[in-house]
Amino acid sequence: MSVSPQQRPEAVRANVDFDGPVFRAHEGGKLGVHATQPLRGREDLSLLYTPGVADVCRAIAVEPELASRYTARGNTVAVVSDGTAVLGLGDIGPLAAMPVMEGKAILFKHFGDIDAVPVCLETGTVDELVETIARLAPSWGGINLEDISAPRCFEIEARLKERLDIPVFHDDQHGTAIVVLAGLINAAKVVGRELADLRVVVAGAGAAGVAVTALLQRAGVRDIVVCDSRGIISPTRADLTGHKHRIAASTNPRGLSGTLATALEDADVYVGVSGGTVPEEDVARMAPSSIIFALANPDPEVHPDVAHRHAAVVATGRSDFPNQINNVLAFPGIFRGALDSGAAQITEAMKLAAAEAIAAMVPEPTADEIVPSVFAPGVADTVAAAVARLARG
Repeated sequence: MSVSPQQRPEAVRANVDFDGPVFRAHEGGKLGVHATQPLRGREDLSLLYTPGVADVCRAIAVEPELASRYTARGNTVAVVSDGTAVLGLGDIGPLAAMPVMEGKAILFKHFGDIDAVPVCLETGTVDELVETIARLAPSWGGINLEDISAPRCFEIEARLKERLDIPVFHDDQHGTAIVVLAGLINAAKVVGRELADLRVVVAGAGAAGVAVTALLQRAGVRDIVVCDSRGIISPTRADLTGHKHRIAASTNPRGLSGTLATALEDADVYVGVSGGTVPEEDVARMAPSSIIFALANPDPEVHPDVAHRHAAVVATGRSDFPNQINNVLAFPGIFRGALDSGAAQITEAMKLAAAEAIAAMVPEPTADEIVPSVFAPGVADTVAAAVARLARG
């Protein structure tokens, strides 16, 4: 039901076009429920509900694994968020997060033919969220965590993976990391370099930055410098807590300290996952034939026009520039492969395989094409096959 102008807060009415195409597209929500079996009369009712349903219930009670075959569980993923880190909007709460989670569910269905259901929770302690999600888990074949603030998201994911026997995947971390690695594999080919020889700067030490760093290391990148809002993360800093101590222990092999500008001196790769703006004079410090992935949305940390003046390959998170680093290249296929193979977890090897599969879909990469289009035929199927092969051994 539409909200009358009189019911809308003045600030909202002044800044939002409720009659425009965006709000019309969202009117009534973007999801619905459909039946997979017809209900035409008493005979169908006896099969789909009582008494026939009792036979299926008894069978599942004896053999719980049958639930994946005889209920929707085997093809259903929960998209779970508490709304504390939504896109570039920040902590806007569970109700305001719903449009994003509905959109994510549409992407699951369109690209992976997976039924996904938004589950937006009131935020709470890590213990409370883990317990709530775990108690809901029997309904789902997998859990996609979404837009949960760091560093809480790291512990929530780790504890759920330990506790549950279904795939748990924090897309803000791992989906981003997988597509970044896929793009970097091909960007390195374009500039004639090996991953192991690249000097990489990751700007951002939140969920995406931590996962990008970890996956690039597993892929063989040896020299990564991570920066947060206070500069280079190194063991010499006294303000590090939690996950940043772990970053400091495994990165920055040359022992740099100082600002992002210092880190960019002679760097081959910049990966921005933090927002803000990098001054052009700092970008100009990078090595020749450099690679810039400025992934903040809607405003990249380095505008492509500026980046192209200094870099050989430029990528963003936007769809209106070449080389969009978009998580939708990864998560539908990853869950499709995990669900089809009965995988209990999405492993680090699966993430590497997914990145390599995405990169291989562009056999002859160029400066303007290092990853496939999100609408390229077969992306999800290719990723799913790579994941399933590892799950099945």
